[in-house]
Amino acid sequence: MPSPPHHAQRPKPSGYSARALAVGALAAILDKGRPLEDAFEAGVERSGVREPRDRALARLIVMTVLRHKGELQSVINSFLEKPLPADCGRLHPILLSAAAQLLLLDTPPHAAISIAVDQCREDRKTQRFDKLTNAVLRRVSTAGKEIMARADPVAANVPTWLMSRWSEAYGDVLAREIAAASLREAPLDLSVKSEAEAWASRLGGEVLSTGSVRLARAGRVEDLEGYVDGAWWVQDAAAALPARLLGPVSGLRVADLCAAPGGKTAQLAAWGAKVTAVDHSATRIRRLKENLARLALEAEIVEADVTTWKPADSVDAVLLDAPCSATGTIRRHPDILHLKRKDDVSERVALQRRLLDQAASIVRPGGRLVYCTCSLEPEEGPAQVARFLADQADFVRVPVAAGEAGIPADWLTPDGDLRTLPNHLSRAEPGLSGLDGFYAARLQKQA
Repeated sequence: MPSPPHHAQRPKPSGYSARALAVGALAAILDKGRPLEDAFEAGVERSGVREPRDRALARLIVMTVLRHKGELQSVINSFLEKPLPADCGRLHPILLSAAAQLLLLDTPPHAAISIAVDQCREDRKTQRFDKLTNAVLRRVSTAGKEIMARADPVAANVPTWLMSRWSEAYGDVLAREIAAASLREAPLDLSVKSEAEAWASRLGGEVLSTGSVRLARAGRVEDLEGYVDGAWWVQDAAAALPARLLGPVSGLRVADLCAAPGGKTAQLAAWGAKVTAVDHSATRIRRLKENLARLALEAEIVEADVTTWKPADSVDAVLLDAPCSATGTIRRHPDILHLKRKDDVSERVALQRRLLDQAASIVRPGGRLVYCTCSLEPEEGPAQVARFLADQADFVRVPVAAGEAGIPADWLTPDGDLRTLPNHLSRAEPGLSGLDGFYAARLQKQA
């Protein structure tokens, strides 16, 4: 049944487009399994939302829901007399979006509830739930915070299979610390071409021991001083470490494999390396080129299957940032909590093995190979390198020493590999704490 004419003709209230974009992106992620960035950008293109403020609000709502979905759903369920039917359109993301605004984003109740009801009336499959939506959200606004305060965020929001894996790998106590840190919003880390202290001062940040500049969240990245001039690029402090493990690279031929979007390529190029950046994705290659152009940095860019690509001559060093389950990056990519499955790890391990063996084949005798992943899973890190060293007699591990590249001892494994965790770099200010979970091993081909 079509919606009543007065609903269709009513002007959209302020903030409607941002909330509609958020609901559309959430539906694509939670119902269709699309990655966060793909879902959000597709929503922007489809909706035509261009106002930076609206896009920022939509993204904030989406990220908040993805981090707290378990808690939010529990609150909503407590006010439903019976489960919602399977065919209810976008009702679930509408309710989640509004609940996030009411319970976590301090949105005035009348605005969040009214727009959620309007969104129901705009969707043929959700029209019949407009009164239910109004009633449930009113109860969420008055009693939801008390219910939410009693929830365990880790148990509610982190999948059981993932917690089990982390407990097995790190022990129950550390696993819980990792999970809690993974649910917090990450600060903004920058890699700068030069003058880190000066840029930290200009931007109101600090220089970490590893050389990255860390800022509290400060609005749109594009509006920060130095962005247009290409003085720096966004790169988590942990993600900036693997390239540093190669040591001085000025004048060396370095292959950056699985290179896009290009943060590590930019590091190597800025340090004077002759970089060949290889990636299989045309879309990601396009982004890599755009990033290097803004930074006024040069590299040879190759679109190819990294499992089979070979340069004309062997190279001095290889940096392989292998595709992985990405469980170390939940702070920045909370969609991982909802998209990854238990079997994903084993599927990635097989690909990593092929990539690592291929990377080894292009390193010259005496050259270095750094293998890294943004995963917390042992199979994608230490176990992968142990297998490699058992199979490749001409490679040896070169342990990282405490203090090298500003790396503290507790970020290193007993074998001397890099292992950062989301709960590392704890500060009094939670907004300035944490790192992505990264693993990196430095290997050398014997001459």
